[in-house]
Amino acid sequence: MKPLDCFHCGEPAPGRPAITLELDGELRHFCCQGCKAVCETIRAEGLDGFYQFRTEPAVTPKALTDSELNRIRELDHPLVQKSFVSPVKAGREATLLVSDITCAACIWLLENHMAKQPGVISFTVNHSTQRARLVWNPEQARLSDLLIAIHELGYRARPYQADEAEQALKAEHRSMLIRLAVAGIGSFQSMMLAFPLYFELINDLSDDFIGFFRWFSLLVATPVVLYSAKPFFRNALRDITSRQFTMDLPVAIAIGIAYVASAWVTVFGGDEVYFESVCMFTFFLLLGRYVEVQARYRAGLTGNALAGFQPSVASLMRDGETDIVPVHDIKPGDIVRVRPGETLPVDGEIVSGESTLNEAALTGEYLPETRRAGDTVYAGSVNGENPLNIRVVRAGAQTRLSGILRVLDRVQAEKPPVARLADRIAGKFIKQVLILAPVVWGGWWLAGADNAFDIALAVLVVTCPCALSLATPTAITAATVRLRKLGFLPTRGHTLESMKTIDTVVFDKTGTLTRGELSLTTTLAFGDLDIATCQKIAAGLEKHSEHPIAKVFHQHPSVTVADVTNHLGGGLSGKLDGQNIYIGHKAFVAGKTLARPPETEQPPGMEIWLATDQQWLASFRMDDQIRDDAAEAVKAFQQAGVQTILLSGDRSGHVQQVAEQLGIDRAIGEASPEQKLEVLNELREQGHHVMMVGDGLNDLPSMAGAGISVAMGAAADLTQLKADAVLLNGQLMQLLEAMKTSRQTRDIIRQNMAWALVYNLLALPLAAAGFVTPWLAAIGMSASSLIVVLNALRLSKPPGKSKPLPKVQQTLATAA
Repeated sequence: MKPLDCFHCGEPAPGRPAITLELDGELRHFCCQGCKAVCETIRAEGLDGFYQFRTEPAVTPKALTDSELNRIRELDHPLVQKSFVSPVKAGREATLLVSDITCAACIWLLENHMAKQPGVISFTVNHSTQRARLVWNPEQARLSDLLIAIHELGYRARPYQADEAEQALKAEHRSMLIRLAVAGIGSFQSMMLAFPLYFELINDLSDDFIGFFRWFSLLVATPVVLYSAKPFFRNALRDITSRQFTMDLPVAIAIGIAYVASAWVTVFGGDEVYFESVCMFTFFLLLGRYVEVQARYRAGLTGNALAGFQPSVASLMRDGETDIVPVHDIKPGDIVRVRPGETLPVDGEIVSGESTLNEAALTGEYLPETRRAGDTVYAGSVNGENPLNIRVVRAGAQTRLSGILRVLDRVQAEKPPVARLADRIAGKFIKQVLILAPVVWGGWWLAGADNAFDIALAVLVVTCPCALSLATPTAITAATVRLRKLGFLPTRGHTLESMKTIDTVVFDKTGTLTRGELSLTTTLAFGDLDIATCQKIAAGLEKHSEHPIAKVFHQHPSVTVADVTNHLGGGLSGKLDGQNIYIGHKAFVAGKTLARPPETEQPPGMEIWLATDQQWLASFRMDDQIRDDAAEAVKAFQQAGVQTILLSGDRSGHVQQVAEQLGIDRAIGEASPEQKLEVLNELREQGHHVMMVGDGLNDLPSMAGAGISVAMGAAADLTQLKADAVLLNGQLMQLLEAMKTSRQTRDIIRQNMAWALVYNLLALPLAAAGFVTPWLAAIGMSASSLIVVLNALRLSKPPGKSKPLPKVQQTLATAA
């Protein structure tokens, strides 16, 4: 007698005596007491719906060993929680990675189960990343108790680690690539075999050879269906269970019917097989899905990028000596030492030392700031030339940088999914076809037709929504290829769909509208030496410094200056031909020379001075230059009816000047990351569709809050990974081309869908009347798909090379 399957996990339940439980008047069998206990828990909490909506069997719960239980209990220690737990207004917030989730019903079960646990304020799970956000009251429940509650259902929860999540994304990426390769190989092989079968290219082809070709085609198509197309079938089962139809349902039906019918003909005999259609259909669909998975894979690679801004270790000062310790072991009041070139691991106050700090990760400012004893400093800043001793105020998840990244994650999680028009049409269309096909078969069978099955099969094949399914992914794939040629790289699946609605563009200043680096703009000579000689002397002094200001002169010719001394926070001094020479800020140089300073206007940007003991020689004015195409891009946006806004954290007063020079509609300066997000939220509440363009880590929350976020090609790695798109070449005009491509993509999708619908509406009555044989239906289905693909490939051409639409396509565009 065949053993019964476990009601909870689906494994065989051969227990003697049997482990059973009566549910709704029906006796259910279980493989172990653990599965029975979980089922009782689910039933006791009123969550029986889990068994109705799940699309995969649940995992078998495993009892926690003593060592596993001890490791979970260790997570209650405050020092351990510093690396992944942060205080919030309601209590504590932790980011967890939950394993063994198989379908949406698992998430429903987990969220509802955790909502019933004491102390839990909120618990949400992201299906794509399997990351969970847990907010709880530590006075009512320990974290370990809540993790054990998750384990009781058969799932595993542990603190989220970026590198571990990265490995999971890599595994998914590899799996999709293998599926795509299998489908591609199957498509090529099946097409080679299909030509002799369809067109009898070999005149003396015997029945034995035809049978051999069919069996070989079955062998080629089987791994494509069972392996490559498996996600479509799994998702289709989910759709049927939840009664929410998506494109995966008609796709799975098309693949399944064509494959089963072809296998039947191969085994029992018949006229035609459709293995090549099955393989090609699967390949093209997987190609579109692969682009989306690749974008999510790139977006999830944050492990290494985070490490660059959040050091994992720190140099702790103990009794005058330093000891390397993990950052999560640092507590407020400790003293840490940060050497030149290192990234600050904590927020704190400088106890001793004076140095320049590059705070671009937090403020977006490109110029380092001089910090000395008593000043507040933040994690993520890069130390300049001197060591600093810092008293810790906040560490780990409590630093300001961690706060910015948490805001980013929350804002990204709030983005609603974009509805697919093709899914909605296919969902309605497939219902009608599924009803019509049996009706057609029944009518012809009652009429005594011998080919009733062939006619019904032709109806299913000819109306298979292949072209409808390919309408969206092929257009998006072709548009992505085109945008990459332009230097615009989308990293999210929704980017192309969202860009067509943009009516407001918000620019950061530094590194976006400007180059993000200093350059020499003006040199004024006051003494006996000409400008070229003054620049050579300045370069001779500055080559002994690595300060960003000094780097401006490193590309200029220089003279040899002896005995150069670096005066921290002031400038440099040296000797040239036995004469003292000084360069630096005006106050520093004025304290070294006996001459009165010349009267000059206060310039924008930076100004340094060159002098001897007896006279002032020159002043050098430096500033961050506006990009060459910035004015052209702003003007083009305005001509297209798009509002332009400059939103910057720059404190130099340069923001308004840049806005006036470029003709930008509105300018906002001295904005913190949180204030930038508030501005974006206000614009969204006013009904605007916003694109944010930036390059600094401090822009991340506001970029995530915008409809579309674009990172400049020279931006920090983390900024690029979190953005919806990356402008690889930094050419702002390509943003306009990307918006045009988005609109063209919308038009192409509408044309493809219109063609697919017109084709199906014309072919359906012909097939139902018996005028279309299955093999002709397969050719029509393939031809329809080919037209859709060729039309979509027009998007991959660079701008200016697209040909006018043929009259047929113009008609379809109008109909769409």
